[in-house]
Amino acid sequence: MAVRNSAITRNTGPEKALEKAAGISAVPNAHATAGPIASPQVPNFDRLIHEHIRLGIVSALAANPSLTFSDLKRLLQTTDGNLSVHARKLEEAKYIVCTKSFEGRMPRTEYVLTPAGRKAFEKYLDHMEALVGAMRGIEAETK
Repeated sequence: MAVRNSAITRNTGPEKALEKAAGISAVPNAHATAGPIASPQVPNFDRLIHEHIRLGIVSALAANPSLTFSDLKRLLQTTDGNLSVHARKLEEAKYIVCTKSFEGRMPRTEYVLTPAGRKAFEKYLDHMEALVGAMRGIEAETK
């Protein structure tokens, strides 16, 4: 049986700081098995927002009252199909609302961030700030 780094098995140092800041357990049941360290299990981490295209959509809408499909496509530099799929997932979660209309004879698709979407985004940002703060604290400890 391989022996792991004692700081990890005692759950001190960087792992403890990460746990404290993010409310996670970086090494669940460290004494159970030898081998690679498990990645942190992050409770209440919104994976829906975390995906980079969806994070881009939510971020852009948080900074603007509304954006059209074309605006988002240009900002995120993605394809029609990719943007459609990710926007649909955010709509299904009630994080954004899509309104379709016509401007003259041209179709216009416009997106707005919902209050639930804004709340989820703020929670996501708070979580990421806690992780960044924990890592900066760890970095300072190791210098």
